[in-house]
Amino acid sequence: MNVPYERKENESVSDDVVWHNTTVTHQDRVQLKKQQPVVLWFTGLSGSGKSTVANAVESKLLSLGKHSYLLDGDNVRHGLNKDLGFSDADRVENIRRIGEVAKLFVDSGAIVLTAFISPFISDRQQVRDLLDDSQFLEVFIDTPIEVCESRDPKGLYKKARAGEIKNFTGIDSEYQAPVNPEIHVKTADCTVEECAELVVRALQDKEYI
Repeated sequence: MNVPYERKENESVSDDVVWHNTTVTHQDRVQLKKQQPVVLWFTGLSGSGKSTVANAVESKLLSLGKHSYLLDGDNVRHGLNKDLGFSDADRVENIRRIGEVAKLFVDSGAIVLTAFISPFISDRQQVRDLLDDSQFLEVFIDTPIEVCESRDPKGLYKKARAGEIKNFTGIDSEYQAPVNPEIHVKTADCTVEECAELVVRALQDKEYI
């Protein structure tokens, strides 16, 4: 059963802030869109292909008439999270905020795609815990670091190796790979089109679309 966005009892909030229920419900929005809302949480190293595959998946969803929105790591840091750096604490806060935004999109009835390195298992679990069990699918974009580094589209690995960037995931900051992701995509073994098709087929098999 899909759970609408609601404040948990143990959340700290001012006594002056009151939760307002709305006339249009989560289920109303789901029925209107004729799809099951879900967060597709793409995680992987920098250069693994998260944004590329997520973008291709969203294009396929659009062609199927589905309502979706892609939250990209770099794009979000231009606005909502522009005050955050790349320390472990800032990375945690980055993912916490995105989890809350993703939950709002799910409440709207949308399929949400997020493309973030999100290196820590505990942070990804924190987002999963915000949602109903059926509303979070971890998509592991599994690409060997050697392949990511050979791509290096932004020149970040080169800078990290030279010591110009600190706390870079995979170099001097840990990446904790998913243990049991719902969708496992090995980009070194297939094209972008094939990777995207794998994700869409998984959504169809699980009856989200």
